[in-house]
Amino acid sequence: MLDQTAESFWDVIVIGGGPAGYFAAIRCAELANQSGTPFKVLIIERARRSLGKVIISGGERCNVTHACFDPARLVTYYPRGGAALRGPFSRFQPRDTVNWFEQRGVQLKTEPDGRMFPVTDTSTTIANCLEEAGRRAGVVVWNQASLLDIEHSPELDEQGARFLVRLRRDALEREQVLAAHSVLFATGSEAFCQGLIRRFGHNIEPPVPSLFTFKITDPRIIDLAGLAVSETSLRLEKADFSEKAPIPTQNGPLLITHWGLSGPAALKLSAWGARWLFEHDYQAGLVVNWLPPLSVDKVMEDLRKYRDIPGNNRKKPGAHPVFEKIPIRLWKRLTEAAGIDELQNWADVSKLNMRRLAEELTCGRYQIEAKGIFKDEFVTCGGVNLDEVNFKTMQSRLVPGLFFAGEVLDIDGLTGGFNFQNAWTTGWLAGAGMTEPINQRV
Repeated sequence: MLDQTAESFWDVIVIGGGPAGYFAAIRCAELANQSGTPFKVLIIERARRSLGKVIISGGERCNVTHACFDPARLVTYYPRGGAALRGPFSRFQPRDTVNWFEQRGVQLKTEPDGRMFPVTDTSTTIANCLEEAGRRAGVVVWNQASLLDIEHSPELDEQGARFLVRLRRDALEREQVLAAHSVLFATGSEAFCQGLIRRFGHNIEPPVPSLFTFKITDPRIIDLAGLAVSETSLRLEKADFSEKAPIPTQNGPLLITHWGLSGPAALKLSAWGARWLFEHDYQAGLVVNWLPPLSVDKVMEDLRKYRDIPGNNRKKPGAHPVFEKIPIRLWKRLTEAAGIDELQNWADVSKLNMRRLAEELTCGRYQIEAKGIFKDEFVTCGGVNLDEVNFKTMQSRLVPGLFFAGEVLDIDGLTGGFNFQNAWTTGWLAGAGMTEPINQRV
């Protein structure tokens, strides 16, 4: 039994006032209200304001979710955790997210690439909606409240408490001890909370960065910052993935930056290769195809056809891109890298140099020197081992009454609203799972 006297009892204490924690608290409180059962739900958040990640996300527009409404396809956007999310997405998926916000007065719109934003184009619309829904449901929020410790008992006390939660609130300038029947961790990769979770017997996959850009210093792209190619294909060179599934080639737009390469293709590859790149200190060969799905041989054929058009054999290769999608400044760099002199005509280009150009266009090798930072949105892979969580309720398989939601789990998605959808789905399930005491009351 718990041997300390708590100042107050809460049915549910949610640790972390981010999207997953807020969504879980709202779902839990709303279900309790529907049953007519008094139910006390508390969120503790150490920051001055909750939902900080919601507010800064998507360039402060908040990429709420993604317009992918097939759970089987949706899980393919998660480098880690996709298999575990297959069942949860059959119960709460992006279409449900859209409906949830629309029922509370927030309309979402879909961008051409599938990302979904509020029609207001401001993230405060989403944050305000969640805060208002929480107030209406009776959720209590304590900001500037730092978790200090948690004690657990396998037996319920007379109030029905399993946990004692010790915290410090800046407003009171003293420590408090609260009793709770259930506790939800929705704290992302916060190291202190992961240490507490380990004490409950859970294994934590070490968190490492995901969704980052590549630092590359290469004469082919230096001083070309701002140039973009609308469709490229990237893969890591000669990576040994014998112990795990190989990192798939990633397609998408690629942006040349002051420090290297960015854009959706680079971010997706960094997510799939996050752990391997971390283990290799972010030193790796990167193979770029600027013209997918074209191969070396197909590009060779196209180059020969272009050269053989009457009049083209007298043109300067570096000044006349054969493929319109390649910006001319990048095209000039690639012809130079292939050994083609700027004074040469197409008629003077050797077969060897033409093949080198085809290789530069379809399988050019670049050296990743380090990782960059993706704006202010930090995503990590790693977290609570998924085998130790019941994905029907998000409850721990080891400790009754302990729940998890969001990025505290070893789940991470690609850029495009997928990480928020993980938060909404796991939070929604956890919120329902934490209402279990209602069913036990007479």
